[in-house]
Amino acid sequence: MPLKIERLRAEQPAIGNLVRELRQALNLSQKKLADELGMTFATINRWENGHATPSGLALKQIYILLDELANSPDATLRECSKALRARYFSDKEYKG
Repeated sequence: MPLKIERLRAEQPAIGNLVRELRQALNLSQKKLADELGMTFATINRWENGHATPSGLALKQIYILLDELANSPDATLRECSKALRARYFSDKEYKG
C-alpha cells in the first residue's frame, strides 16, 4: 500500500521532538539513527535542535520506521510507535 504523509500535526519543534523521542525509544545515538535513515549525524542533530525540517521523503522514512516498530515483537516498542504516530501524524497517512 503506498504511503502518503498527509501532514505532520505541527512544524518545529514538534518534528525535532518526534525525532528525539523515536531515537530515544530505539536507544540509538544521533549517528546510529542517521545511519538507519541514510542521513548524516549533522542532519539528525539539526532536526532535533529545530534548525532544519526533514524533507517529505525523510518524513516518509521516519513514518515507515514507526510502522516497522508497530509490528515489533517488543510490546514497549509497539506502544511507543502507536503513541508517537497518534501524537505527531494525522489520522490519514495511508492512501490506497
